[in-house]
Amino acid sequence: MKKFFENLLDWIYKKKCYFCKSSKESVRMCSQCFDELDFLPVKINRKIYNSEIYCAGIYNKNLQKMIRGLKYHRQSDLAYYQAKFMYQYWERLNIEGDFQIIPVPIYPKRKKQRKYNHMDLIAEEFAQMTGYEVNTNLIKRIKDTKPQYKLNKAQRMLNLSKAFEVDKSAYIEDKKVLIIDDICTTGSTFEEMIKELNNVGIYDIVCFATTTPFN
Repeated sequence: MKKFFENLLDWIYKKKCYFCKSSKESVRMCSQCFDELDFLPVKINRKIYNSEIYCAGIYNKNLQKMIRGLKYHRQSDLAYYQAKFMYQYWERLNIEGDFQIIPVPIYPKRKKQRKYNHMDLIAEEFAQMTGYEVNTNLIKRIKDTKPQYKLNKAQRMLNLSKAFEVDKSAYIEDKKVLIIDDICTTGSTFEEMIKELNNVGIYDIVCFATTTPFN
């Protein structure tokens, strides 16, 4: 009887894949669904103020569901898989040097509503894989900006103007800056952050997004 209840509890609490609902591997993203994620070609996506921007994957199907699940539906377990996807692409870039990881910050009120900054979770997982250090103190969001997805390039830049503040005392000397975000559409968020860092004399910056809507 004891064995029966143990097996019952194992069955009840077994994790299901968030994507295909399979419980065979008892994980939030099974290996088959992860392998269906599509990478972009290994190349620079664009340059902003001489900083290189990279985007890892194609924004469709499982990658889109992963990003939305983590960002809006409190599926915090998905941070590991998003970081893993980014790491697999990052390895192919063969960029040399030691980095401090800067997750794009969100406004404190929004973080309170969501219970976490999803990019902080990804940064922690990515740091475990790369050995880099996470630095969430270097740059803060000090303006409660509107959601960007309905805005054009000019509106995005106006929306993000003066949205970030840099504390140079938190800069880790001898480490390059790696800014990470989930989606890079026009590059406005990266652009504003790079500009603020450049204004205090920080120039060795790479930006890395999980995906872009534009191939």
